[in-house]
Amino acid sequence: MREKELRLALVCYGGVSLAIYMHGITKEVWKLLRASAARTHGEAPSGDTEIVYAALLDELEPHLNLRVLVDIVAGASAGGINGILLSHAIAGGHDMEPLRDLWLAGADVDRLLDPQAVAHGRMSKWWATPLVWYARSKGYGMADDVVDPAARVEVRAKLSRFMRSRWFRPPFSGVGFTAMLYDALKAMETHAPAPPLIPEGLPLDLFVTVTDFHGRPEALALHSPPQIIETEHRLVIDFHSSGEHAGPRSIGDPAELAFAARATASFPGAFPPAQVGEIDAVLAERNAAWLGRTAFLKRIFPRRAAMGQVYEQASLIDGSVLNNRPFGPAIEALRHRPAHREVDRRFVYIDPKPGAHGGKSTPGEPPGFFTTILRALADIPREQPIRDNLEAIAALSVRVRRLRQVVDGMAGQVDTAIEGAIGARFFFLPLSAARLSDWRSRAQTVAAQRAGFAYSAYGQLKLAQVVDGIAARIAALGGSGPGVTAYVASQALVVEDAAERGGAGSAYVGFLRRFDLDFRIRRLRFLLRRLNRLAVAQIDLADRHAIEALKASMYALLAPYLDRRRDEFYGDDVRAGVAGEPAAAMAAFEAALDLRALDTATDARLVELFAMDLTKDVRRALLRAYLGFPFYDIAMLPLLQGDGLDEFDEIKVDRIAPEDATTIRGGGYMATLKGTQFNSFGAFFSRAYRENDYLWGRLHAADRLIDIVVSTVDDAIDPVRIAALKKKAFDAILDAERPFLTAIPDLFATLRREIDAA
Repeated sequence: MREKELRLALVCYGGVSLAIYMHGITKEVWKLLRASAARTHGEAPSGDTEIVYAALLDELEPHLNLRVLVDIVAGASAGGINGILLSHAIAGGHDMEPLRDLWLAGADVDRLLDPQAVAHGRMSKWWATPLVWYARSKGYGMADDVVDPAARVEVRAKLSRFMRSRWFRPPFSGVGFTAMLYDALKAMETHAPAPPLIPEGLPLDLFVTVTDFHGRPEALALHSPPQIIETEHRLVIDFHSSGEHAGPRSIGDPAELAFAARATASFPGAFPPAQVGEIDAVLAERNAAWLGRTAFLKRIFPRRAAMGQVYEQASLIDGSVLNNRPFGPAIEALRHRPAHREVDRRFVYIDPKPGAHGGKSTPGEPPGFFTTILRALADIPREQPIRDNLEAIAALSVRVRRLRQVVDGMAGQVDTAIEGAIGARFFFLPLSAARLSDWRSRAQTVAAQRAGFAYSAYGQLKLAQVVDGIAARIAALGGSGPGVTAYVASQALVVEDAAERGGAGSAYVGFLRRFDLDFRIRRLRFLLRRLNRLAVAQIDLADRHAIEALKASMYALLAPYLDRRRDEFYGDDVRAGVAGEPAAAMAAFEAALDLRALDTATDARLVELFAMDLTKDVRRALLRAYLGFPFYDIAMLPLLQGDGLDEFDEIKVDRIAPEDATTIRGGGYMATLKGTQFNSFGAFFSRAYRENDYLWGRLHAADRLIDIVVSTVDDAIDPVRIAALKKKAFDAILDAERPFLTAIPDLFATLRREIDAA
């Protein structure tokens, strides 16, 4: 059976109280991941929609053995909170069920209000009542014809209290919100964690956008003047779980995650700017420790650390102010993604209110004074289309197709060149580590010679990337990056020497053997891609099992090379060594890399792996791919343009939005969601609204996730069977949530009828 991974890069937009709707979506994503993981491990799904998703994956089995993963998450504002909570569950195997109470009970205006801001009596700011009437007249109020009377009474009462709370200072409590988020993260850890929902060896990256209110100075190089200083307010707080080592995984300390969640959702005017003191106060109240506090703050505020500024003075506001649709960090994270098998890469973005604008206006009429100001300052920057992001993703896919065409077109010539360099009968010779090393060196020399003048361009590009990588790593470890760059330049390495007779002994090749880490990683991953293609091909089942075992061993070989990409790999002795003059810094870094010893161990292990019980054709294909990689790399590296894409797969984009999930009810967000009212603050004013949006979030997500999973199969699936699975998923959601959602009995009755009629 063909094996494939459906890898989702999840991008979560901001949406204020529509965070509750998005929680329903991310919870359903979690259910799908749990079902897929249980199926992979031969376990039964635990219940709810997980049973339906397991059945869906079984439905694909005649065509495909599919595993669904989320390995990249990016979010802003409300989407940032949900991305953090989902990532915590994925990496740590934690439970998302306790989060229902966070949103349904905690996300209430009366809970969010700062105790010092609450109106003290019915007559406080009695004159603010007309403002409520005005807001309703401008389209910010509730639609009386679709809201049940009980909710209408609740909303009006809470809106009155909110409007009579303190003015000209944020009404919501920053410390209270921080405590709520921290407690929710800890509640997820109440039960013993399950295994992570992402396999060992595959990283999980989380990106949360925030806005640095005061900004930080950034030096920009010009021709004239040589340098200018500008203030940068955009900030991305990133978290990474490498998965390269066995044992428990984590995306971050709950204190760090709570701080990031509080900062990204610090809606201007509603919450005070987020500061480190808030999470410190919450931890002190709970007698909780934050062991990595200094390292975390130094990492996210490197300028403050370098300038000796106090971290506690940083003020962060809502991430959606400058980056409400954080595709950029997610696209960047595609670099260096390992592939365990064939990959179907998707970007899935959650947009709870697509195409919506703040407030209402009459078509053809010029906007008013205040409308123009508010739209220009707040709404329009958040609503810019994602065309640029989609074009960037499309460009990546085009380059992937070109790379595949290049590799496939070169295969015959490369095989001939290898036989010319080593001998036509080299396959019949017994393989040893010394012989493999010799063959690899001879193949690299022939590749340089056959490339002709093109090798000079390739060699210069590779040398520049290696030097830049060394300089960046040494700078990160406390040394002088520019000093190292100048020192390497003074060595006058000649790229063309590699193509000359005896080129393997040239200073240029010697430098690459000591420092070119990325070439080794590219070569092993190229071999893994070839293994994946062999596994997809129609070969003997026993051989396919052997290939899967071989891939697992190959990832073990790759791990120590990947370790050397991390700053944490290098100890204090290395950091002390690179702090000296450039020659000493290079020597200390070379000793820490120790690539020659690692290559020797890798060669010995490869000899063992190539001796596995594989057919002659498979063994020859793998050996050709390994020895022929220098030929392919000369062609591929310039096409990659330095991006170092490790996923050799095209990228597709899917959206989850009310407008896309129409199996139960059409009409988009206007026909389903309540939180869109009051400029998307609506769900904060009613438990019924929150229950409504949370339930629709799960239903819409189930609808769209089933569509996305089915789309991974080339052959058509019977639409009647898919419709039946959707109905089972909808029924499972209603059955699971009915005991907890007690404020919307009429909606349950209506949905039952609509589902039966769908």
